[in-house]
Amino acid sequence: MKMNPKIDGTGVAIVTPFHNYGSIDFGSLEKLLNHIIEGGVDFVVSLGTTSEAPTLTSDEQDAVMEMVKETVDGRVPVVMGLGGNSTRSIVSKLKKTDFDGIDAILSVAPYYNKPNQKGLYQHFKAIAASCPVPIILYNVPGRTSSNISAATTLQLARDFDNIAAIKEASGNLAQVMEILANKPEGFKVFSGDDALTFPMMTLGGNGVISVIANAYAAEFSDMVRLLKKKEYDEALILNYSLMPIIEQLFADGNPGGIKVVLENMGIAKNNLRLPMVKVNKQVNQALTKLMSEYKNPLK
Repeated sequence: MKMNPKIDGTGVAIVTPFHNYGSIDFGSLEKLLNHIIEGGVDFVVSLGTTSEAPTLTSDEQDAVMEMVKETVDGRVPVVMGLGGNSTRSIVSKLKKTDFDGIDAILSVAPYYNKPNQKGLYQHFKAIAASCPVPIILYNVPGRTSSNISAATTLQLARDFDNIAAIKEASGNLAQVMEILANKPEGFKVFSGDDALTFPMMTLGGNGVISVIANAYAAEFSDMVRLLKKKEYDEALILNYSLMPIIEQLFADGNPGGIKVVLENMGIAKNNLRLPMVKVNKQVNQALTKLMSEYKNPLK
């Protein structure tokens, strides 16, 4: 099973907007999706970490996916976050999910129960056996306390045709290079860290699943396109222009930072669900100031 070739370049881990009283703000979700697609992103990822998916009920997750599919309407590919720390539960959900309009899933490494490499392999083997669409592994040990090693990633990529890519957010460039140097043909490597997108793509990565592109969709997508064309000098200018904002986005928790930016842009309100809370006053002020000063250096 091959990955949709359009799942390449800039993907966006979209936020879930909420009303002041806590329910999902579907009007703002529609506005956000149109904003990022018109900004030139290549694909969207719904129900990932940035979406606060663990705070959504199963019915709310289904409603978000339906809204995403309806609004995107085939303009770009759609990836659905579907992972967790209970293999059996994930397999059960895979069997019940309507994959019409879903081009791939993003499946995070199991969190909290901290399996060893054999456990990680068997977990994703079971998912691969039940998943009718391509799978993007998601390695984010800073959140899961469970690192998918390069050796395990490569073995999974070789053994299962539908394990088609990885979102690598380990922050370990040596691990990333080992995957890039030895991966089977067609297996894609996406940055899971906006700040490391430039070096990962210069090493041979295929793109990014981004947070900042919720807001700066055009600028970040332009940088990724320049990198794919190996126009590194111009891409580096864009990279450094966005770095101060990227640093502040994660200074006091994600998606708290990006929701400050989206509210300032008039796209979605700065509301989160517990246990996530708004960023502190200093980070809010820093982001607001950086936004007011930002100018695309290539325009």
